[in-house]
Amino acid sequence: MRRLTAYMAAAPHHALPAAVVEKTKHHVIDTLAAMISGTRLPPGRMAISYAISRGGVKQACIPGTRIVTSAVNAALANGMTGHADETDDSHQPAFYHPGCAVVPAALALAESRRASGTALLSAVALGYDVGCRVNFALGAMKFHLAGHSTHSFGALFGAAAAAGALARFDARRMRWLLSYTAQQASGVSCWMRDPGHIEKAFDFGGMPAKNGVSAALMVGSGMSGVEDVFSGERNFLFAFSAEDGAGELARGLGARYEILDANIKKWSVGSPIQAALDSMREMVRGHGLKADDVKRVKIQVQDHEAAIVDNRDMPDICLQHLIAVMLLDGTVTFASSHDEARMKDRKVLELRKKIEFVGSAGLTRAGGRQAVVEVWTRGGGHFMHHTQAVKGTSANPMTRAEVDEKCVDLLGPILGRKKTRNLIDAVWGLERVRDVRSLRPLLQA
Repeated sequence: MRRLTAYMAAAPHHALPAAVVEKTKHHVIDTLAAMISGTRLPPGRMAISYAISRGGVKQACIPGTRIVTSAVNAALANGMTGHADETDDSHQPAFYHPGCAVVPAALALAESRRASGTALLSAVALGYDVGCRVNFALGAMKFHLAGHSTHSFGALFGAAAAAGALARFDARRMRWLLSYTAQQASGVSCWMRDPGHIEKAFDFGGMPAKNGVSAALMVGSGMSGVEDVFSGERNFLFAFSAEDGAGELARGLGARYEILDANIKKWSVGSPIQAALDSMREMVRGHGLKADDVKRVKIQVQDHEAAIVDNRDMPDICLQHLIAVMLLDGTVTFASSHDEARMKDRKVLELRKKIEFVGSAGLTRAGGRQAVVEVWTRGGGHFMHHTQAVKGTSANPMTRAEVDEKCVDLLGPILGRKKTRNLIDAVWGLERVRDVRSLRPLLQA
């Protein structure tokens, strides 16, 4: 507790390494793009409607709209728009999506406190560090398999840490912050049964962002609390985990920045589909494959993830549908991956009949997120591509230009070309922003 809270309190006063600053910018603009594009999707629309109904003092905006509401309402709405579909980032070792909770919480506090762009970057990086370490301490995969939602727990503590950094709490108030955060911790992995992605958006982004901001605001208003929620009698880890993982909470702080190990999606689709699209894109480019050439396609992914994306009803989480779209269009865009009407298109449906999809225990043992795609053509050709490192992961990171291109695709239809360019450039230059609230006109549609 001493090491963790001392680091959290000192983080706003220490300069981040240049590589961490750059990677944090990638995740800030990527999450903003997810939030703004998400305002036009059902979970986002419902979250915005809910936020409007709550009223509240005008402290922070809901990007993609002209609504300004309380920091708590903004955090909830922006968390849900940030995970309104499968566009946002992830952290595979910690098994959750950090950006859709950490960035909305940080943005809400930064706006309400008129913090600088540098303070926002520092808070976001800290949020990834703390959220990941909480999941490590819980034993992320065992915790998930026991029915808990790592996507809610890590996201909650990450959001709270980011909010606490922007509130400039000292070490003692960071202790109270963690205690109020722990008391709000919840999340059951039945979100996998949510057919409309509405509750899932709340579980992954809205709830943790809201609760993290609430914890910071309560402590900021003068509330005191338990000082050792991660240690001592009947502590948080005792209640939630059989793991003896307390040492993970402070391990590597200041030396290992978890945001460097976080993934940004090249494709705005479910994570288990990323590797398969990478492979198919390489074959389309390298061999000039077209839909009319294809006789048969076989796709292998890790067996424990196959069911997540196998013939699903939503286009952005249906592997067979997206592979068919890739073959027909030569690429997959945000618009094409969210075109529900196209799931009934005759050409797409005919092509899907040729796609065989199986789970592979060998790929699971190999680790990471991999896929093997094989294509047999009408002319007797046979092509195969094995993606071992998905584009956007730490082993194969996206460049600034590639992140920029993705965000233009998501933001352009809503903000327009000029405002999109200005917003992206403003994030690339966040160190020069004295007051985050000055970005509000660029965030509004």
